[in-house]
Amino acid sequence: MFMSYRLHVPPTRGIASVVAAVGLAVALMFGAVTPADAATAAITLSPTSGPSGTSVTVSGTGFKASTTGSVTVGTTTASFTSTSTGTFKKAVTITSGAAGKVTVTAKAGNTTASALFTVTVPSVPPVSSAALRFGVANPGGPLATSELDSIARTAGESPSILLLYKDFTQSAPITDLNAVAARGATPLLTWEPWVAGGGVDQPAYALDRITAGDFDGYLQQWGRDLAAWGKPVMLRFAHEMNGNWYPWAEGVNGNSAGDYVAAWQHVVTVVKATGASNVNWVWSPNVPYTGSTDVAGLFPGAAYLDTAALDGYNWGTSQAWSNWQSPTQLFADGLGQMRSVAPGKPILIAETASSEVGGSKAAWNSDLVSSFAAQPDIMGFVWFNLNKEVDWRIESSTTSASAFAAALQARRG
Repeated sequence: MFMSYRLHVPPTRGIASVVAAVGLAVALMFGAVTPADAATAAITLSPTSGPSGTSVTVSGTGFKASTTGSVTVGTTTASFTSTSTGTFKKAVTITSGAAGKVTVTAKAGNTTASALFTVTVPSVPPVSSAALRFGVANPGGPLATSELDSIARTAGESPSILLLYKDFTQSAPITDLNAVAARGATPLLTWEPWVAGGGVDQPAYALDRITAGDFDGYLQQWGRDLAAWGKPVMLRFAHEMNGNWYPWAEGVNGNSAGDYVAAWQHVVTVVKATGASNVNWVWSPNVPYTGSTDVAGLFPGAAYLDTAALDGYNWGTSQAWSNWQSPTQLFADGLGQMRSVAPGKPILIAETASSEVGGSKAAWNSDLVSSFAAQPDIMGFVWFNLNKEVDWRIESSTTSASAFAAALQARRG
């Protein structure tokens, strides 16, 4: 059926208006567009801002009725079908890692509409003033800002101690130390007399070579650099010496009984002579185990250290030789020995973490923090937040992460 349309065009609109009006009338007569197409298509977002990974509801109006279209966010596309009135709703996710303004675009046929989502960066919780300090070791070290921010959000507070490792081929890591200080934390700098990863048999780094002065120039440079840096630094030299997996242990690499104490005292003496009074010397055995070297014979004397430390991990049943140990079972013997050989010294748990295999890691986390908080001479603990031999990370499971954050909050009072 032929439909007639009367067009009223005011004289002042001119020829262009007449042409446009006639074009629209012809399009309507022959079905080229619908009234919905003639309207302005638009989309709205809910919410309009948030961190990357946020789920967003996209609402569209003014699209062609009952038409399939798509919503695009970055490289991700999700399809939709509009209603009989040209509307739609579709949930999409803002791409993980996105930053700034992100364009969300809806398209159906020749109709397109866009809106902007603002990616916000969640705030990072501050360092706690609790007496029991929380520290962390992370894969990327002090320069891995996003890693440390994520750990802080998971834990509900920023770590006040950051653990890092350097061997005897490396200079004092001033850039790393600056990054630690910028986060309001104290560096726990583990200084290892070997070529990292080179195995136990490294004669050039035998303990008697250190004592003989082979590395004095290197030690002096570190001392001068740390003194010039000026801020407090905890220096953990030749840790876990009561084991047999590093070349500075006695009984390996040509080392004999008494060599460790002599080397430790020599290193401390040389570095102190450079004026590095900002160094807190951390003497750090592993928790004792069957076959480990007696820590009493490795103790360098109270004048040669500031902090006594222990490393201890709950391997659970992840290894053929391991079994689940509660925090008390893991640390009680070692803590008793620290208090015996180094009475009055503050104690740091310099490395710890738990496996998920063989028990409840969530319960272990809670017990660990509450146990340490109840012992005033334990000044802090450092969580080894790496997925290495096993998944040691706080966030290895949601239950582990939740329990850890709750335990830290409880010890904040």
